[in-house]
Amino acid sequence: MSSFSIPLTGLEASSTSLDTIANNLSNMNTTAFKSQNTSFSDLFYQQVGDAGDGNPLQVGAGVQVAATNTDFSQGSISETGNNSDVALNGNGFFVVQNSDGTTSYTRDGSFALSSSGALTTQGGAAVMGYPAVNGVVNTNAALAPIQIPVGQVEQPSATKSFGMTANLDSSAAVGTTFPAQLTVYDSLGQPQMVTANFTKTAANTWSYNLSLPAGVATGGTGLTGTLQFDGSGKLISPAADVTGINFTGLSDGANNLALTWNLYGANGTPIVTQVDTNSAVSATTQDGYASGEYTGFNIGSNGVISAKFSNGRTSAVGQLALANITNQQGLKLGEGNLYNATLASGAASLGLAGSGGLGTLQDAALEGSNVNISNEFSNLIVAERAYEASSKAVTTFDQVTQDAINTIH
Repeated sequence: MSSFSIPLTGLEASSTSLDTIANNLSNMNTTAFKSQNTSFSDLFYQQVGDAGDGNPLQVGAGVQVAATNTDFSQGSISETGNNSDVALNGNGFFVVQNSDGTTSYTRDGSFALSSSGALTTQGGAAVMGYPAVNGVVNTNAALAPIQIPVGQVEQPSATKSFGMTANLDSSAAVGTTFPAQLTVYDSLGQPQMVTANFTKTAANTWSYNLSLPAGVATGGTGLTGTLQFDGSGKLISPAADVTGINFTGLSDGANNLALTWNLYGANGTPIVTQVDTNSAVSATTQDGYASGEYTGFNIGSNGVISAKFSNGRTSAVGQLALANITNQQGLKLGEGNLYNATLASGAASLGLAGSGGLGTLQDAALEGSNVNISNEFSNLIVAERAYEASSKAVTTFDQVTQDAINTIH
């Protein structure tokens, strides 16, 4: 009898609603969880006749669950202090690769490091991003699992160029010598102290001599030269950076130290001047560094992951990729805070944080659940009343049926 089947559909629909609410409340503290709500629609109608005015007489068959929609609104962000945590603020999903090679998406940035340095989700899926080679991210390359150089040593890099922002005293007497020093690194990462002795040989003219401490190098080329200035104290010769500086036969067995002396800044302005004030060096630059052990990493707002080393350097090891889903409601929900693309959701388009409508990232923080407990309790009351009403209809129809049977007998 439809008197029973109709309220049974109400019980089933209300039960689904209660399940959805219970799941929301259970996941109040789940990282980046997105709450759901259940909507209903009526079932088909049966025409049982026509009214005297010709209008159809129709009786409904009950209710059905029309949709379970996910609320993808932003959850609150809380700092955790853990550098492997990252919160996504705005649109998008992190891209992860499952153990079977399939791709999933997640908002949960509570990542972890494996013993080999692989960046993974808590469930073990590999976090995907754009790879970096020699500290340069290639965003045109195919996505690859993010690998952190845990336990690794960054190899040293010999100094190739150096510079001194300096002034030579124009009022100094001829024969005056001014020494300046800076540290460079050889191919083994050993620091070497270079001394530049400037000697005034004539008005607006200074000679220079570059040297290493006694016994460090057996010889060299291009270690001497002359600097000439105009009447305003501007360097006019050499007219370009000095190349061909070489220290040979280093005592520690390193390769010859080949250097370029940057006398001019990026805009072509000389960084060595000669004016009437004390000779001094205000800054030095050089591009070499010693070896360094891995000490940690951080994630920038654009998703660039930078490894930190004990030599004070940082180097990009990859950049997190984000996915944009056209129809988020079409995603298939999986366990472990994962989403999978379907024909309904459409294929994901990949991009970078902070571009193309995608959100930005915050390191050492996590996005919380967007469950609103007040709304859920209100929905719980409504679903409970609907369930009770359908239950009451079933018991009422059961009593009517029993009365009808008793009347017959």
